[in-house]
Amino acid sequence: MAETITITLKLFAVYQETLGVPEKKLTLPAGTTAGEVCDRLLTDHPTLSRWRDLTRFGINLQFVPADTPLQSGDELVLIPPVSGG
Repeated sequence: MAETITITLKLFAVYQETLGVPEKKLTLPAGTTAGEVCDRLLTDHPTLSRWRDLTRFGINLQFVPADTPLQSGDELVLIPPVSGG
């Protein structure tokens, strides 16, 4: 059986509005990257695809590139652009 990891996905702004929750626990194959989690979310919620290229990723309070692999216990944050003043 393939190894899996469990992470907490934190959702903000448009992601939280679309999914209706502030966070989700996800069980993923080991080696999954931050970008792959985002892509999976966009497959399930195609209306979010316009935000894909604008989204930044944070793992455990550090900004990271999309190709950063996740570890079990990580907290992944998807950070869409936020408007405000």
